[in-house]
Amino acid sequence: MVYGAIDLHMQFSQIRIVDAEGKVLRDRRVLTTRERLVQAFDGYGPMRILVEAGTESEWVAQTLEVVGHEMVVADPNYGPMYGALRRRVKTDRRDTAALAEANRRGWYRPAHRVSRAQRTMRQQLAVRRQLVRMRSSLISHLRAILRQDGLRLPSGSSTTVAARLTRLTVPPEVQTIVTPLLEALGALTPLIAAQDRVLRRAAASDPVVERLQSVPGVGPIVALTYRATLDDVARFPSAGHASSSVGLVPREDSSGERRQRRHLTKVGSSEARVMLIQAAWTCWRSRSVRTTPLRTWADALAARRGKRIAVVGLARRLSRILYALWRDDTVFGATAAVAA
Repeated sequence: MVYGAIDLHMQFSQIRIVDAEGKVLRDRRVLTTRERLVQAFDGYGPMRILVEAGTESEWVAQTLEVVGHEMVVADPNYGPMYGALRRRVKTDRRDTAALAEANRRGWYRPAHRVSRAQRTMRQQLAVRRQLVRMRSSLISHLRAILRQDGLRLPSGSSTTVAARLTRLTVPPEVQTIVTPLLEALGALTPLIAAQDRVLRRAAASDPVVERLQSVPGVGPIVALTYRATLDDVARFPSAGHASSSVGLVPREDSSGERRQRRHLTKVGSSEARVMLIQAAWTCWRSRSVRTTPLRTWADALAARRGKRIAVVGLARRLSRILYALWRDDTVFGATAAVAA
């Protein structure tokens, strides 16, 4: 069998092909385009090709799978994959040589390849997230300009900034300065609203997301983010593994009789983690009867450890509940809250 490897970069990539004994059959630098990558692995028949997981790895994998190759998108955090490679001398050719050897010997750990549907959803959520960040930045800048003239913008939602500004007596020169900011906010608001409508329709058409929204504090954006982050619930053997994948478990350094837990690992999707923490705050502040078991649990933890630790603990609990509802095809109830 023949084995291939790609050290993938935006403009140029290093490729290597070796045979079953490790003899180098091809070693070259190619343009990172679909046509050139297909040509680079042509002439030796179907082969297994290894590429590290990254931003562009999926389209490369799909391109080469179409022409008959077996693609392995590998976890770059798996140390044995690099064998005896000495990182003091790091080049693309050395990296590719290590990847080709790992492919030949099976020294790799495949990374999860996100489904097309959830990859598209991640992109849609990222677009909304960027628009919201732009709006927040504009509002913060507007507030800063007003404060420099002793003015305070009244509190309210982001969609009523212009209306709240009319309550202030703004000097003409300051009004001229903030006008571009208001125009930009006016352009962003309908874009965000349109994106929200798209996401709400997507949430309504997905049975999994509908069930996840039965959990207190979890709305369409949180549910869609959790769904898109995990992609396939079956790949997690337990709720603890699902929580770990979004960094909601503490670091641990334990040995023998010593057990030491530290801050959160914060691995995986930071957006899913932030969304779950926001959902935890919403759930904790709610006075709905449905939230009573969760609020009681969080109140007890806050009394012992403080509010910040309690809300992170509640976020972790919510992530475990969401996992269980998804896995068991059920909806939230008081018994689920206690069992989690």
